[in-house]
Amino acid sequence: MTHDQSFFGRIGTIDPGDIIIVKKSDIIRTRAEEENSGGAKRYGDWGDVVVYYPNGDELATPIIHRVCCWVEVNDNRYTVDSLGIRNESEITIPELGLYRYRPNHEGFITKGDNNLFSDQSCSICYQPVKQEWIVGKARGELPWIGLLKLLIWGHPIYSPEGWIRIGKASAPLDQWICFFLFFSAIVGVPLYLDGFRRK
Repeated sequence: MTHDQSFFGRIGTIDPGDIIIVKKSDIIRTRAEEENSGGAKRYGDWGDVVVYYPNGDELATPIIHRVCCWVEVNDNRYTVDSLGIRNESEITIPELGLYRYRPNHEGFITKGDNNLFSDQSCSICYQPVKQEWIVGKARGELPWIGLLKLLIWGHPIYSPEGWIRIGKASAPLDQWICFFLFFSAIVGVPLYLDGFRRK
């Protein structure tokens, strides 16, 4: 769920190397609901950002994406109340890349903020995300620290233009600068203070 922001302007968004604090919750607010009601923005936009297992597969890598809307299914008829779609034989939401969509069950339509289309319109998660597939909602971040893990074990995403690969990790240049400054301070300050006390 990376965001195109100004240089060093990524606090409050989720970027490669951020460790995300996740909170279990039964109440999930969709982007459409929050936008229509004037609710609070989270991580740069309306709606909760959730961590879920694609297609309910707990062995798969969890996905962290924004909840766009809820699809109700009743006798092969579909309703997306928050978008004014009611009792239709199929769902078309062009801005989410859904055309003549006919899901098997009800659930959330999700989308990464930097993706062109919803997870359900591509190979990420074909069916709507069921409530029981959701691990929790993103409720905080520890920026840059996760790059240390990615340096060693890597991650499966490609390196977009302008990203820098170090070790097995790939991230925007400013993320790497912040990472090295942060860890330099974590290591350097105690060493400096230890040397200062010995004098």
